Amino acid sequence: MSGAFDVLATADRLWRGEATTDRNHVAAAMAQGPALAEVADGVAFVPSFANVSAVDTDDGLLLVDTGSAPAARQVHATLRAWTPRRLHTAVYSHGHIDHVFGVPVWEAEAAAEGWAAPEVVAHEALPARFDRYLLTSGYNTVVNRRQFALDSLEWPTEYRYPDRTYRDHLDLTVGGVAAELHHARGETDDHTWTWLPDRRVLCCGDLFIWAAPNAGNPQKVQRYPLEWADALRRMLDLYDAPGGGPEVLLPGHGLPVVGPDRIRQALSDTAELLESLVHQTLALMNGGARLDEAVHTVEAPAHLLGRPYLRPVYDEPEFIVHAVWRLYGGWWDGNPATLKPAPEKTLARELAELAGGPGVLADRALALLEAEADGGDTALRLAGHLAELAWLAAPGDPAVQEVRRRVFTTRADRATSTMAHGVFSWAARES
Repeated sequence: MSGAFDVLATADRLWRGEATTDRNHVAAAMAQGPALAEVADGVAFVPSFANVSAVDTDDGLLLVDTGSAPAARQVHATLRAWTPRRLHTAVYSHGHIDHVFGVPVWEAEAAAEGWAAPEVVAHEALPARFDRYLLTSGYNTVVNRRQFALDSLEWPTEYRYPDRTYRDHLDLTVGGVAAELHHARGETDDHTWTWLPDRRVLCCGDLFIWAAPNAGNPQKVQRYPLEWADALRRMLDLYDAPGGGPEVLLPGHGLPVVGPDRIRQALSDTAELLESLVHQTLALMNGGARLDEAVHTVEAPAHLLGRPYLRPVYDEPEFIVHAVWRLYGGWWDGNPATLKPAPEKTLARELAELAGGPGVLADRALALLEAEADGGDTALRLAGHLAELAWLAAPGDPAVQEVRRRVFTTRADRATSTMAHGVFSWAARES
């Protein structure tokens, strides 16, 4: 069964490189209308932001993730066209808000029909995430507006906490269907990947997302890239277990991966990419390098970034280097001037005065921007520094504002990742 677009055919085209993952390909597919693919006997996949996987059992539905608040009713209606069964159990793959806001729709239906309420299962670290979200709702509103260019976004302050939690591993049985829940630290510290051995379906959450791993997000809390890679390796170990490993991989974002050979490649390539970035960064740290040297020295293996499912369209390897540094080395970058720095505006005014005024800095930023064809990425990075210094020194100067807008508009246009595009676009709009 499929809806407005063919989920599995699109997934196959993406894998073969006949379609591209540039700029939110999943959202583009969703815009064509609701869709569902039955990927195994009694297992359905609903692409959304985030995806929802459903298992039809004798006692009701088992969901892995429940979707975002804006998509919750559409996901519910799509699954209702597939089966009339009640929701028995929902598993949160992790606590990000695009995965955990669908339950109230199912609970309202259960109350109206006189059914038993669904049970929600998650890792034991997830409630603390919701608690932290309540403490930082204002900050999360700001950074997510910036990241996704959604100026009307309001961070939620009510959450459906889990009814049951586990620590390392949990075996569930719902209506005769076995589900093995495994904890991992990766994009979050509360991640769960779910293995359905009888269906040979693996629900990996955001540990695979059809993009370079979201392990370095510059505006969010710590990620765990080496443990992330270990979780992917543990998924690969399923192929050595009796009964065989997964035949279908259902990610939290992106479309299904079908076939053991493709799944092995997707998981092992993602693990290798993370391991390479971590080990290169640690080698530099152990040698006494500064963060600046690590950021500009560490390179992701080109053959991996060339994979259609590992392109840096959401996060970037450069940002993962920062995450590794923060995890193992703290927040200081190794530059003594930044340990106890002057206020940014004070430094900007001093440099502007030395240069001959904020306009000189802005003019040079514009010259670098116009010379981008010769200077490439380095010229763009320098233009960004100088435009920002000029603006900090003279934020009310219309000419400086215009240069800053032009520089960061260009930086946004050149950005490959959602993260960079969001920050640069925000700076352009602010100007």
